[in-house]
Amino acid sequence: MASAILSPANPSQLCSSKSAIFSASPKALTRTPQLAVVKEKGMKVKCQATSVPADDRVPDMEKRQLLNLLLLGTLSLPTAAMLVPYASFFAPPGSGNEGGGTIAKDAIGNDIIAAQWLKAHGPGDRTLTQGLKGDPTYLVVEKDRTLATYGINSVCTHLGCVVPWNAAVNKFICPCHGSQYNDQGRVVRGPAPLSLALAHCDIDDGKVVFVPWVETDFRTGEDPWWA
Repeated sequence: MASAILSPANPSQLCSSKSAIFSASPKALTRTPQLAVVKEKGMKVKCQATSVPADDRVPDMEKRQLLNLLLLGTLSLPTAAMLVPYASFFAPPGSGNEGGGTIAKDAIGNDIIAAQWLKAHGPGDRTLTQGLKGDPTYLVVEKDRTLATYGINSVCTHLGCVVPWNAAVNKFICPCHGSQYNDQGRVVRGPAPLSLALAHCDIDDGKVVFVPWVETDFRTGEDPWWA
């Protein structure tokens, strides 16, 4: 056999063999596999993109409309809740027409007793009281010292000002724009277009009670505009 046998008894030979192994080139010890790249003539590479149907790219309009409606409803409810108090504040005063009677009250909020009122107010007196829906309403004392069967709402039919009674000229004269009404509240001078609203004035258990007037207006012979 041509190869030498290394024996522990020959240390110099063992060392020279080790040196030969470690001095070898790394490329000789490690062989990297080579990839062969073959190019064929006339080969074409095609890039294919997946096409998405047009229906998949269009958003669902029904869902969008539903979301818009939900958003609108969510915003409108709190908005309406905030706007209603402001709208009622700017609305013109009502005519005092409501179902059922209301006990008339004086300037300090006490119920008006008919007998006591007539002792303190003479014939032809027209004094403001609290009437239907809280509207200021004139309680009328007739010439025979009895209460008239009607009360006169003092809210001007032009822009809602409170019309005072002017005993010197026997008229209601609006201080805002000069509208005038006679002693029964019928309009005699504009710009107010309509007469003052009426309310029935009754006496129930000694107290003065205002009741909505829904019959013909005795001053004009027409249906009541406030009813």
